[in-house]
Amino acid sequence: MTAQPIRIGTRDSKLAVWQAEYVQSSLKKAGYSSELVFIKTEGDQQQDLPIHQIGGQGVFTKALDDALLDNRIDLAVHSCKDLPTMMPEGILLAAIPVREDPRDVLVSNQDISFLDDPHSEATIATSSNRRRGQWLSHYPNHKITEVRGNVQTRLRKLEENGWQGIIFAAAGLKRLGLEHLISTSLDWMLAAPAQGALAVACRQGDADMRTVCADIHDERIAAGITAERTFLRILEGGCSAPIGAHALIEDDTITLRGRLDALDGSKTIRVEAYGNLQTPERVGEEAARQARDQGASAMVAMVRQQLFQ
Repeated sequence: MTAQPIRIGTRDSKLAVWQAEYVQSSLKKAGYSSELVFIKTEGDQQQDLPIHQIGGQGVFTKALDDALLDNRIDLAVHSCKDLPTMMPEGILLAAIPVREDPRDVLVSNQDISFLDDPHSEATIATSSNRRRGQWLSHYPNHKITEVRGNVQTRLRKLEENGWQGIIFAAAGLKRLGLEHLISTSLDWMLAAPAQGALAVACRQGDADMRTVCADIHDERIAAGITAERTFLRILEGGCSAPIGAHALIEDDTITLRGRLDALDGSKTIRVEAYGNLQTPERVGEEAARQARDQGASAMVAMVRQQLFQ
């Protein structure tokens, strides 16, 4: 190993910095010194457009990939749900060290009793097509409005616009110490594949960094993430598709639930697959097969057409 500190690449939002500092702390416990290198991504620089219009998969990761390939950093820390399901050539997903609460939650500055009224009208903010489809399936009378920006920006927009609520990942709020803002957990909503998990990437041929990453990698968490990402990859959904997946691991068994929704919530496909902890790809493949048997390919194609027409 080199005597130089490991260069950890990260975005500069508060949440991204928390994630990078968590990895830095894990590396320190394993005996490695490191330093943070801050990098702006396309997704950070263009916050006035929906994600699918500025590139979809990779908008929060490509700049870090480029920095890795140019040898400007040694490791890159990502929110795992931002990663493309097929890693770029020369880049390895080398460690998944931790997963926080994967659920979605609602933050509201108002009385949320409207959630108990199936005839209520409300405006809910989210930039996620997955959340949009699932919410409208559950609350067809509600209106969804687009919102972009980091956690603090979105909280400010909630205050300014008078929306009835905004959907967040529980993991991000908890990591920033903002758990007290959660109005309710959306237990009925199926999270994005890999939501709440961190991912550490390195260059494919960097044997030293692969060894480093092995010291902070969690095999059981990674198995569940692999099943979820396999499901997403086979359905060719990408991060903009309204696809949810969550793998529950008990002993040596993976139970994977998957869900696809039309953007307007008018149609839902649900699947459930089981398998061995040692073969998580097979679990994701089985769930994808079930979804395709129910018309998932046509639904994904229709969503893509709606997003890019």
